[in-house]
Amino acid sequence: MNVRYILTLLLLLSPAAAHAQGIIVPDCRRCPQPVPLPGALPIESVQIDTRIEGQVATTHITQTFRNPTDVVLEGTYLFPIPDEASVSEFVLWDGDRRLVGEVRPREEARRIYDGIVRRRRDPGLLEYAGRNLFQASIFPIPAQGTKKLELTYSQVLRAENGVVGYRYPLGTGRNLAPIGSVAGRVEIAAGSGLGAVYSPSHEVDVVRRGTRGARISFESRRGAEPRDFQLFYTPSDRDVGLSLLTYREPGKPGYFLLLLSPREGATEREYAAKDVVYVLDTSGSMAEEGKMEKARRALLFGIRSLRPVDRFNVVAFAGDTRLMETGLISADARGVRRGTEFVEGLRATGGTNINAALLTGLQQFPREGRERPRMLVFLTDGLPTVEETRPERIVQNAREALPPGVRVFTFGVGYDVNTALLDRLAAEARGTADYIEPREDLEVRVSNFFAKVNSPVLANLELDLGAVQTEQVYPRELPDLFRGTQVALVGRYRNPQELRDVAVRLTGTASPRGEVLHYRGLRFPLRAEEHDFLPRLWATRRVGWLMEQIRTHGENRELRDEVVDLGTRYGIVTPYTSYLALEPGAAAAGRPEGGRNGRAVNLEDFSGRGREGGRVRGTQTMTPPPPPPSAPAAAPPVVTGQAAVQASKQAREQQDAVRVDANAAAGVRRVGAKTFYLRDGVWTDSEWKAEARLPETVLVFGSNEYFARVQREPELARYLALGERVVVVFGGRVYRVRAATQ
Repeated sequence: MNVRYILTLLLLLSPAAAHAQGIIVPDCRRCPQPVPLPGALPIESVQIDTRIEGQVATTHITQTFRNPTDVVLEGTYLFPIPDEASVSEFVLWDGDRRLVGEVRPREEARRIYDGIVRRRRDPGLLEYAGRNLFQASIFPIPAQGTKKLELTYSQVLRAENGVVGYRYPLGTGRNLAPIGSVAGRVEIAAGSGLGAVYSPSHEVDVVRRGTRGARISFESRRGAEPRDFQLFYTPSDRDVGLSLLTYREPGKPGYFLLLLSPREGATEREYAAKDVVYVLDTSGSMAEEGKMEKARRALLFGIRSLRPVDRFNVVAFAGDTRLMETGLISADARGVRRGTEFVEGLRATGGTNINAALLTGLQQFPREGRERPRMLVFLTDGLPTVEETRPERIVQNAREALPPGVRVFTFGVGYDVNTALLDRLAAEARGTADYIEPREDLEVRVSNFFAKVNSPVLANLELDLGAVQTEQVYPRELPDLFRGTQVALVGRYRNPQELRDVAVRLTGTASPRGEVLHYRGLRFPLRAEEHDFLPRLWATRRVGWLMEQIRTHGENRELRDEVVDLGTRYGIVTPYTSYLALEPGAAAAGRPEGGRNGRAVNLEDFSGRGREGGRVRGTQTMTPPPPPPSAPAAAPPVVTGQAAVQASKQAREQQDAVRVDANAAAGVRRVGAKTFYLRDGVWTDSEWKAEARLPETVLVFGSNEYFARVQREPELARYLALGERVVVVFGGRVYRVRAATQ
């Protein structure tokens, strides 16, 4: 069998970062008869194994491609590599034979690539323009068979603002080749210490290896929309590491993500002693579906996980309240034994007196003692039915009784709970509200919460960003920092000049004394376009906060319009937007082609209360609470039931988002920081507005002018790769691409 392998390093146009998956573009010039070919061969599997030592990453990939035709094919393999990467090995498999390729001149590789693009006339190939590429000619690719390739390359990772970033290209090329299973493993060995480990793109499993290493793994399900794998980590041996990522286009506000992460490996003595009061609903409905027994086991787990330096109490409530003890007791062996006996003796019976239970629980905390983290955990499965039942009065009473520094964490079990009440109670006390639906395991969810909060690192956080002009920073109230967690702060900044040496101060409570940490050398640039996921991450959190305001104050036009605008501009799912691929002639009346593809829908089950506060200081522009509704909602808001619970959970998830949503609806594509909608067969940039009257350039797909523009503006290529008909706003100009037959 005649086998020909050519390996070529291809450097195209400009030294840009890799953003495309490796593909094989098939060719059938040797075929005995013409055969319909896909744009690129389907990818059966991708296995990524990376080791990072210090800031040097060595990546080994194994890709398996499938030939779906009944003829033997040849093809051209294209794979983007990062800037200044060095390839140590490229291997092709012919059955069980392992073969190695050779390097060919750059000019020859460029001619091959240009010829493929022009011959295939496939816009998806434009995603490779401006990239550093490997190109290999491959033959044979057996009929109805597979071809396995391996590539190993090394690169020096860049560090910015104390953060080291790694990227593996998966997301581009999706127009050309479907990707099957993807699995990846990354080993990090940091020299001094390892702080935050964060992926904005994938759900990752992080296993720490002491204080200096970690193993990160991820898998993508077959058929999921592919996206580049991104990983960031902080080399740090500080008690609390601080990481900063920024994104800013010229002339626009910047976006930042600031991560606070505690050091791993701290001893038990280093965690702050805490005060906890558990308030448990023991009304008759808790006897249903085994809820009482699951809540009992979760509460016992929480008590037994306390340390001897901690203090606690338990309040059981139904029609009236029952105290374990008066005041807080130590969580030593005797105290834990007392708590265990009390909880094991609880039985479900009676009504639900939420007001009395909350006030009794709050009274267990002394008015002084802010130097210790203080938490009230409140669990109920019902509505207030005894004595004070008005949610407004219950919230007001709790607000007036709240001791300084106490956080309230509420858990609603099932659907027969008042989400507005539980959300407001948590928001008033800088805690969180969570809900356990009937299909979820109450014991597991609550026990996981106890495992997290049992080791507080810093409480009462305040962050001073100095001269940075920030706005719309989320979360508005900084949560406490616990072992194994990190705080992710997302916001915008508007400084008219670049800030190169920003000093940041973090204060908090770690013990009877206050803790003050200083960080220097942070940079907030005027232009930084690498982390293009940040605008969508910020918009997701902004939408979650706006929905909480609607639940708090009711719907009004200003809030609704901003939710619709953000939802359509960034492709975020909201109760006010839906994303539909409109057929020709189906454009909404009164909207120009390429305008927003969103529709208002009725707001069904939203009510509650949030609070704008902010423990983030800089030269900050704070968004004030919204005005009263300009008109009443179409129907009274529903605060209980399945829809209300799910609406509250969605708003909380959006406010706590740390990665961008991977899934896009039909007719929606996301490229970098942009969102495109398919309208009348045209992929239209959500930023395009006819009334803006920007200058336009019309390009005919596949023309000489089209390819010349791509070479002059390589970043434009990834947007034009959407198809033969595209409208995109780029560099203050509208580019309108039309098919050659138009």
